[in-house]
Amino acid sequence: MKKIKELTVDEQFEMYVLIKNADVRLAKNGKKFIAFTFQDTSGTVDGKFWDASEEEINKFKAGQVVSLNGKREIYQGNPQVKILHLRTTRPEEPGDPSLYMERAPLRRDEMEEEINQTLFEITNAHWNRIVRFLLNKYQKEFFEFPAAKRNHHAFAGGLAFHTLTMLRIGKSLVKEYPQLNASLLYAGIILHDLGKVIELSGPTSTEYTVVGNLVGHLVLVDEEINKACAALKINDADEDVVVLRHMVLSHHGLLEYGSPVRPRIMEAEVLHQIDNIDASMQMLSSAVKNTEPGTYTERIFGMDNRSFYVPKDV
Repeated sequence: MKKIKELTVDEQFEMYVLIKNADVRLAKNGKKFIAFTFQDTSGTVDGKFWDASEEEINKFKAGQVVSLNGKREIYQGNPQVKILHLRTTRPEEPGDPSLYMERAPLRRDEMEEEINQTLFEITNAHWNRIVRFLLNKYQKEFFEFPAAKRNHHAFAGGLAFHTLTMLRIGKSLVKEYPQLNASLLYAGIILHDLGKVIELSGPTSTEYTVVGNLVGHLVLVDEEINKACAALKINDADEDVVVLRHMVLSHHGLLEYGSPVRPRIMEAEVLHQIDNIDASMQMLSSAVKNTEPGTYTERIFGMDNRSFYVPKDV
């Protein structure tokens, strides 16, 4: 049986999928519709369920497995599915949501081992203790959560995988540029997105929490660093703690992208650049692998809504 990302344009299909998101919206005619994101292990596709009744809105919720009969289409450069029929699964059908979740390409134990080994390379005592404290506090969530609701690394284990890939890039840059403070860079990389374990709801049917929407993961992880300092009896006014906080607070790079401050130390600027590279490469790789050579990818929202050409003879 084909998976979501293997479907061709105008192909009609019937398959079991997970409802990753089900947002109720209002159409121009005043009637409600459900904006679905369907998921299987290959990825996601959007589809709209028009003129949804209250009964249907209550029936089809995020986190449910459904039987989807539809037709693969393209709308404004992006793949979508025209829903022909949708129903909930029966008891004898495969209804476990975990069967349809996209996952990181590395096992949890592999990621955990490599990240734990990097901790020995963080030689500053305060940074090491803070990072270990917070990884221990959120160990389960850190290795299970995605790095985002949509866009980059939006799959189970995506947060740890994104962090690990960034560490690998960081280690390469440290070899090339020995003037970088490796301990600070690695500590910043490990902590930079840790606030997402509070900002997001989890790997299944990922949503933003209330505090995630209203505060955001940069401020949330800064608060966690302060709490760690209090628990570990570290003075949060010490310069090494202040620069670690600066690393996480500035990693989005620009104020308009959510950073309360722009990078003002070398390692913070490098962290921002590594984050952008890894996020961009994950989005591009995902789009390119599902695109025939000689054609363009779907539009990638996180890449300024651009589509990318895949050369056929290169």
